[in-house]
Amino acid sequence: MKYTIGIDVGTSGTKTVLFDVNGTKIASALMEYPMMQPKNGWAEQSPADWWQAAAGTIRQVITDSAVNPADIAGVGLTGQMHGLVMLDADNNVLRPAIIWCDQRTAAECADIEATVGHDDLIEITCNPALTGFTASKILWVRKNQPEIYAKCRHILLPKDYIRFMLTGEYATDVSDASGMQLLDIGGRCWSDTVLERLDIDPALLGKVYESPNVTGVITEEAAALTGLCAGTPVVGGAGDNAAAAVGVGVVKEGTAFTTIGTSGVVFAHTDNITLDRAGRIHTFCCAVPGAWHVMGVTQAAGLSLRWLRDTVCTDEIAKAEAQGVDPYVIMDKEAEASGIGANRLLYLPYLMGERTPHLDPNARGAFIGLSAMHNRGDLTRAVLEGVCFSLKDCLSVFGEMDLRPQTMCACGGGAKSPLWRNLLAQVFDTPIHTTVNDEGPAFGAAILAMVGAGLYDSVPAACDALIRQKSLLTPDAGDAAAYAKYYNIYRGLYSHLKNDYAALAEL
Repeated sequence: MKYTIGIDVGTSGTKTVLFDVNGTKIASALMEYPMMQPKNGWAEQSPADWWQAAAGTIRQVITDSAVNPADIAGVGLTGQMHGLVMLDADNNVLRPAIIWCDQRTAAECADIEATVGHDDLIEITCNPALTGFTASKILWVRKNQPEIYAKCRHILLPKDYIRFMLTGEYATDVSDASGMQLLDIGGRCWSDTVLERLDIDPALLGKVYESPNVTGVITEEAAALTGLCAGTPVVGGAGDNAAAAVGVGVVKEGTAFTTIGTSGVVFAHTDNITLDRAGRIHTFCCAVPGAWHVMGVTQAAGLSLRWLRDTVCTDEIAKAEAQGVDPYVIMDKEAEASGIGANRLLYLPYLMGERTPHLDPNARGAFIGLSAMHNRGDLTRAVLEGVCFSLKDCLSVFGEMDLRPQTMCACGGGAKSPLWRNLLAQVFDTPIHTTVNDEGPAFGAAILAMVGAGLYDSVPAACDALIRQKSLLTPDAGDAAAYAKYYNIYRGLYSHLKNDYAALAEL
């Protein structure tokens, strides 16, 4: 039997999963690490934490499974996108990685728009300049930490730092590179025009591969640290959402998924490039060679619920510990009792600014309609519903682009909640299904490794063989109509608060 490994370098932790060639999960391991926020709106992590977690979880799944490492045919990588890792000439990390949800680069985004030109930027990179993307982070370091920038010899994304530690190769894949704002999305290569206008040396960037292509092999040093065999192939892999798409079979025209992780995403596959020239959603290369995807992002989806748990729900945490269950189980039960609309309480999930559809780093979270009669169940219900409303904002933009997916899969940690999945079905007013294998990005990365190792002929062929649908939730006409009324109020709130967000940011 042959096996592959999928490594998911997430924001909260790194998860490594071992699968057999039939897509059966054999073993998994997770190691968490912190996120640092030295200033309001900033977000950083230590690449050393990622590597310690990756190496440790690889060792654990090999040990727990008792699989012969020689039978592991390949390794696939995925993880959080947009993060900036800078290495010096000796491959030392120069500073903590500035990660995807960091919002410090508004001035640099304005510089990018002025230097490259808005129309050219959209035409080449398919996106406006965004604070979350890597290019603005590079310019921020060059402007604010010139001594560090002067020492920089290599720029990598989070998962690609793990690739370097495993293989010694400086490389990336087209899907993850799409989120750097330096890639020619149509040409699937680095953009000479953007790099020249921003004065970024292309030698700093790694080689770009298609997601299932082999990018290198495990070195002797990495083999000693991980338990893998030296020479094991490592494929390009994909950004977390592109890998999740593979993991749930969204690899053909007309298919889409919604994921609720730390961030939230609505993602649709397309065989042709399609742009939102207003820049509200992203168009990226996808993990299927020669194809693309469109994606809307809610910055703080699961993060909103985690924040509520950690700051408000101390009683629920205590009850969960006493009952031996996850605190979210208790929170869900309380939210169910609240009912549609959380007793007329709305939540805006803008804890880390917002991308779709507002593109506003100054936006911040808010409860609207808070009353003395509200309890923690109402707060939880409002958070769950508010995230669904934000994701519906993303789906609404798809409709304006004449992209109307025929199927919608739910995945990510939030999709494990029956309540949250049901709310998605009602708010979207569309059937929502899940898949038998719920490992999402890690499974997608492992599938890409299977294709790279020659175990399957193509990504769609592998997904046809390995992906099976499970539960299906259909919307109730009455509930969907009720949520439409709340959504109409929700979608008007940002415009009322936009100027206040900007004023707060100036204080």
